[in-house]
Amino acid sequence: MRYSFDYEKFTNWDEMPSSDRQLCEAAKRECDRAYAPYSNFRVGSAARLKSGRIMTGSNQESEVFPAGMCAERTLLFHWQARHSDDPIESFAIASVPGERECYPCGQCRQVLLDSERRQGSPIRVIMCSDSTASAVGSAEDLLPFSFKL
Repeated sequence: MRYSFDYEKFTNWDEMPSSDRQLCEAAKRECDRAYAPYSNFRVGSAARLKSGRIMTGSNQESEVFPAGMCAERTLLFHWQARHSDDPIESFAIASVPGERECYPCGQCRQVLLDSERRQGSPIRVIMCSDSTASAVGSAEDLLPFSFKL
């Protein structure tokens, strides 16, 4: 058996559709709002909803590890609590430092997939560095062997 998936690779942000670039820029700006005094790894996320609204989130660390929260889940849990009637179409992740593309951790991959299942439509996920990005058409592509009750 074999698993494969399609993804897009952008060698610079100018190659991206303007809507993706706008989302990556919003995620990158959100890194400034992160609270990461322990790891010094600031992460920002941004989601474009079907209505066109853009929501953002950032990672928040705590002295009581592991009480902190990743940027992706900060945004997704707020969306689920307040805006789940407005589906997420695209989701971007960026970090500082940003030399490498920012990929979601396993918990965030599961919550992205949970959100996708909850809304009944795919979420495009864009993982950005300072100059490049990779994008998948569905959160399911990031977690092929996912947990499901």
